[in-house]
Amino acid sequence: MSVRAVAAVDLGATSGRVMIGRVGDGTLDLELVSRFSNGPVEREDGLHWDFAALYEHILDGLAEAIRREPAIESIGIDSWAVDYGLLRDGELLAEPFHYRDERTTRGVREVHDLVPFAELYRRNGLQFLPFNTLYQYRVDDELRDADTALLVPDLLAFLLTGVRVAERTNASTTGLLGVETGEWDTDLAERLGIPEGVLPELVAPGAVIGELRPEIAERLGARLPVIAVGSHDTASAVAAVPMSSPSAAYISCGTWGLVGLELHEPVLTDAARDANFTHELGVDGRYRFLHNVTGLWLLSETVRAWEAEDGVSLDLAELLAAASAGSADVALFDADDPSLSAPADMPTRIGALLGDAVPATRAGFVRSIIESIAAAFAAAVATASDLSGRELDSIHLVGGGSLNGLLCQATADRTGLPVLAGPVEATALGNVLVQARALGAAPAMLEELRALVAATHAPTRFAPQG
Repeated sequence: MSVRAVAAVDLGATSGRVMIGRVGDGTLDLELVSRFSNGPVEREDGLHWDFAALYEHILDGLAEAIRREPAIESIGIDSWAVDYGLLRDGELLAEPFHYRDERTTRGVREVHDLVPFAELYRRNGLQFLPFNTLYQYRVDDELRDADTALLVPDLLAFLLTGVRVAERTNASTTGLLGVETGEWDTDLAERLGIPEGVLPELVAPGAVIGELRPEIAERLGARLPVIAVGSHDTASAVAAVPMSSPSAAYISCGTWGLVGLELHEPVLTDAARDANFTHELGVDGRYRFLHNVTGLWLLSETVRAWEAEDGVSLDLAELLAAASAGSADVALFDADDPSLSAPADMPTRIGALLGDAVPATRAGFVRSIIESIAAAFAAAVATASDLSGRELDSIHLVGGGSLNGLLCQATADRTGLPVLAGPVEATALGNVLVQARALGAAPAMLEELRALVAATHAPTRFAPQG
């Protein structure tokens, strides 16, 4: 099989990138084309995404990718979940809100007054997160002026192609998709005052969304199809986890740590609901049975606060090395405490949780953060095992967190299970593989795709110690 090329747009909550993926027999490579910052911007009415800038970065990156690799055959887009844009007559009504905007608090209260959470869980299988899309829709005054609501990757695909669809893995994070049917729950939408007409046609990963608009093709320098991938970045990441055993757990770790198992059937028990485990859809109709744990956001926000205090950039590698040299016997805090969800002044808020046990040094403070995240990971892994009845033998940790050796070792130590770290770029790899499969350039079975990942991106093993 000759090597084939695609372009992957991979957007996270703090940065985005455009990459070239190349796939062939025994070949799975990524080439970084562009990287750009992303994050919340404060407007008069709250936190938003700077969507216009984001879109321009994507167009510039795609144009450069096609310039470097004229053989690119398609484009795929993945991003963070839950956030959306509203369209009327093809025009964006406003910048998409950021999921950390405080308006969601009122949305939660109003939704649960209409539909108790226990019923929501039976219908959509989602863990409670105050920013899930249905809570945002409930308080969005412009929703009734819109004719379509599109989650971020679907909105970008629309701008590129003019075609309005909702890819299922990301649609499953809205709270409006039936957990057992995989279709829009229009009865639930009606009860919540969400117009059914704004919900677009659903498509699965691998579907061709459409061809680039002529003016976009001219700017980019090629006429290409946009292919739906696992457009929720975690769905793409899990598709590229090199699991070979059903007894493996996974952690997709970046800003968030998504901790869970891949299942073929949902676990819609009271215990799963009380443990706040979710059922998001994955590639090929799998369930991502997982729990959100606050991830390296805690560390990045802490470092950002220290840099603002010092007026200079800090060397994260040096901080982590110093933290690794210290003892693991440090005070822990609840990594998922609601007080840690907002940006700004993270050290003070963590310090308030630690109380009199605040470490005396920054290295000790970093160690406390890492060990607290690892403890939360371990608790989630144990709960996933209990709820599913599945005894676990290993954990695959992918994403940016796989580069943090201290976190990987702490997770192995606290779970008592070996941690297989990598690939770092699991999300982009999953994006590329789904595109390549749709083009006939990669194996058909998900397990075969994962075997290709394992063969080309061998993970690093961290064995439990102590």
